[in-house]
Amino acid sequence: MSTAPQAPAPPATRVERAEEIQVQIQELSGRDFQLWSIGILVMLVLTAGMLALIWPNLVWKPRLVHIEQGYLPQLFFGLISLIVLSNIYLLTQKSALNATRKKLIRELVLNERLESLSLIDHLTQLLNRRALNELIPQEVARANRTGNSLTFLMIDLDDFRVINSKFGHAEGDEVLVEFAKILKAIFRGGDVVFRNGGDEFLIAMPDTTEEQAEYPVQRLQRMVTDWNANAHKQFELSFSWGLASYVTGADVADVLRAADRKMYQKKHKLVPVF
Repeated sequence: MSTAPQAPAPPATRVERAEEIQVQIQELSGRDFQLWSIGILVMLVLTAGMLALIWPNLVWKPRLVHIEQGYLPQLFFGLISLIVLSNIYLLTQKSALNATRKKLIRELVLNERLESLSLIDHLTQLLNRRALNELIPQEVARANRTGNSLTFLMIDLDDFRVINSKFGHAEGDEVLVEFAKILKAIFRGGDVVFRNGGDEFLIAMPDTTEEQAEYPVQRLQRMVTDWNANAHKQFELSFSWGLASYVTGADVADVLRAADRKMYQKKHKLVPVF
């Protein structure tokens, strides 16, 4: 069985590979037990050998332990050789096990790191679309189980294409990074913030009704206004948003489409903006 670190696995197989590594580490723990057993067995053999030589003298001549002088060099040489060889074997095996264990743990850590990185948007450091597809069902399942509220907020930056085309993509990337920092500052630790793609963001707010979700939106508007006042850009940052609450048993895709539709309506002034 090969224990060398493998090349980074595709996302679909990383979980399977992590499980394989954990099984291999457990097998190494069993090898550790075997080595300890061998060491104990060697000690028992040595003890038994010594007793086999000494015991007759102890039984028949309690006051005198006598061993033929001619056998002493061979006896001690054999014992020392057995001890040395057994120690060399145990140390070699222990070293090999430790090296293998380190390789497996290193691969497991790398695998988990790659898995974590694959869920993070490299630019904004927010959760990405893949994370959205994995985590939203978990939040929905939790809302179904507890019966608590779950509200989704869809956000889209206004005129972002104009910023990209007029000021360059580097400026556009900076705007996305700055807006992501604002989102992180606004929303609670229990809220889950995603970059849905491009200049669109999605926030899942557990234990929050649609009415309660209006408050962080208002704080977000104030922080964006402050950013515009202090950033000294040749443009003003603004955003459109839409809120929709999940109802137990509903199709979450329909809820997200409802939030997206409300955002679109605000963006194109099809409904009053509050």
